[in-house]
Amino acid sequence: MNSQPKTTDLLSQLIGFNTTSRNSNLDFIEFVGAMLEPYGIKPELTFDDNKKKANLFATLGGGNQPGIVLSGHTDVVPVDGQNWSTDPFQTEIAGDRMFGRGACDMKGFIAICLTKIEEILAADLATPIHFAFSYDEEVGCLGVTGLLDELKKKPVQPKACIIGEPTSMGVIRAHKGMSFRHCCVRGKAAHSSLVDQGVNAITVAAKIIAYVDSIQQRIQNEGPFDNEFDPPYTTLHCGVMHGGTVNNIIPNQCEFEFEIRNLPNQSTLPLWAEIEAYIKTQLLPAMHAVSPDTGIDWQTLSDAPPMDTPADDSLIPMISRLLDSSAAPGKVSYGTEGGYFQIAGIPTIICGPGSIEQAHKPNEFIDLAQLKKGERFITALISSLR
Repeated sequence: MNSQPKTTDLLSQLIGFNTTSRNSNLDFIEFVGAMLEPYGIKPELTFDDNKKKANLFATLGGGNQPGIVLSGHTDVVPVDGQNWSTDPFQTEIAGDRMFGRGACDMKGFIAICLTKIEEILAADLATPIHFAFSYDEEVGCLGVTGLLDELKKKPVQPKACIIGEPTSMGVIRAHKGMSFRHCCVRGKAAHSSLVDQGVNAITVAAKIIAYVDSIQQRIQNEGPFDNEFDPPYTTLHCGVMHGGTVNNIIPNQCEFEFEIRNLPNQSTLPLWAEIEAYIKTQLLPAMHAVSPDTGIDWQTLSDAPPMDTPADDSLIPMISRLLDSSAAPGKVSYGTEGGYFQIAGIPTIICGPGSIEQAHKPNEFIDLAQLKKGERFITALISSLR
């Protein structure tokens, strides 16, 4: 049985907002606010420094009791360079699938939440349900911290959080952390025939990347390991690199970005320290011998913490009962905002419609049956909170 037309119609509207992380999400947030307004619900907004993006937090029912947070991010990844068969911001239903950027990750979950507004309010809940919709999750979970800072000021804190990232409606209790950094190598330009007079920024960057890869190979062989993750170890990866102008000039600048996705029990700090020590002892002396103006500069783009909800936390069997599932909770290598909620003292699990296999890809889709499972889950949650 597929989802209700109300959900698919609303999801189509949400996908129509191009909330790629580089864009404002205010139209999306205002749309959600307009849905809440007829019920006398005034959402609380927290903005970025430029007032072009906002988080939304709203409480439905339940008075001043500790509630359950339903959390989702409003931003989506870019479609640039992807070969889509349809307009990514105009939905299309083909067979049992609904296509569009964000259909799976993760506007499907937000659509389900919003279609349940009347159902939540009609239930006259003893325990409130909170909507927490953030910005800039896809670029390092940058928005949610402002939302949580405001939440900490409230006299009553939520007792649990469900983040609706795509898990095929399975329960996820842990994920890796994400630490992203930008590196700029400042070399010295020279004619390519005079290599002894220049410092090749690309060559230096390549040495750093190769060293990072050697750390990855060591961890892959020696651990530490947690076999509930796939892969079962911390990973290091360089994904972006730019440098040079023409082939006959020794490049004086090269920039690259890389990440560490760490197991919850392995801190990134010793790994960063190891990389920095290699740079300080093995690379900078030779660079400075040619020119003291050369150097290597670092910028931290994000440091999103891992999430690790204990296997015996009472939240897990509660969610499993609502799903009518006996499956053991899992662990995933992708990141979410769950670590931030956990640091704020809010027990958190990940559970949402759609498969992570479809996220970030061209022709992203969500199975209509997954939307239906999500609808049933939220209805069961509402009933349990009366």
